[in-house]
Amino acid sequence: MAENMKNINWYPGHMEKARRQMQENLKVMDLIIEVRDARIPLASENPFLAEMAAGKPRIIILSKTDLADPEQTARWEEALRTEQREVLSLDLRQGKDVRKKIIAASRQLTAAKYEKMKARGIRNPRAMRAMACGIPNSGKSTLINRVFGRASLKTEDHPGVTRSLSWIHADPALDILDTPGVLWPRFDDQHAAALLGITGAINDQLLDFKDLSCVLITTMQKYYPGLLEKAYEYQDLEDPYDVLRAAAACRRILKENNEADLDRTASAMIHEFRRGKLGRITLEHEEDVEDLSE
Repeated sequence: MAENMKNINWYPGHMEKARRQMQENLKVMDLIIEVRDARIPLASENPFLAEMAAGKPRIIILSKTDLADPEQTARWEEALRTEQREVLSLDLRQGKDVRKKIIAASRQLTAAKYEKMKARGIRNPRAMRAMACGIPNSGKSTLINRVFGRASLKTEDHPGVTRSLSWIHADPALDILDTPGVLWPRFDDQHAAALLGITGAINDQLLDFKDLSCVLITTMQKYYPGLLEKAYEYQDLEDPYDVLRAAAACRRILKENNEADLDRTASAMIHEFRRGKLGRITLEHEEDVEDLSE
């Protein structure tokens, strides 16, 4: 379905500026804290970050776990974890001990460097420096607010709010550099771009919601058969546009002539997914990915 979509790209100027600043600051970082959306653990990884931060310890935060399939989140957490990469699944809005878990993981991953500093005669080694990064609307600013202990940063349910870099003293052992949500200049994988659009990482004004709803429908038919039928009260439909028409009838989203308003229905379906109204859904399943070692 994605091959028939209008191409999706979104890379405003502030993202390129932020990327350059991030690349420069990475030289002095001890640790990367990367926030990904648990509903799309691969599509929400910035390939530039993997290249820029190669060799540095990393904490991957799978956010929005309250909206994701818990079984898949557990599988992704195990699959993504390596010796130099810790993975934490966190409900950043309601979860307990978020700060404690992140600081503990940070100390564990930087313990060797901390001990080397002490071995060189430094009695009170400096706090470890971590860069917090992620795609737009991944939950990164919410994470910073929870770790810092107060609402120090503005958070919104749409991408592009944080636009500058700022340091936060999160703990005597941890300083965090908060960075804007950054995408990449060109989406070579348009299916991944569609997943980013569905979950709210791309400016809605640039998206065709009918295209996105078709991707959402076919993905849910594959992984969660029966959920859409239950939500929109229909049976035995496979074509995404037939499903949209059924959803329009169920939600009474109709034009003046009583025909289904597919544009408004598609938008409503995407927003119902984003709010978790269709269920706890993960759009990328770990068992379909061959190699996660990189």
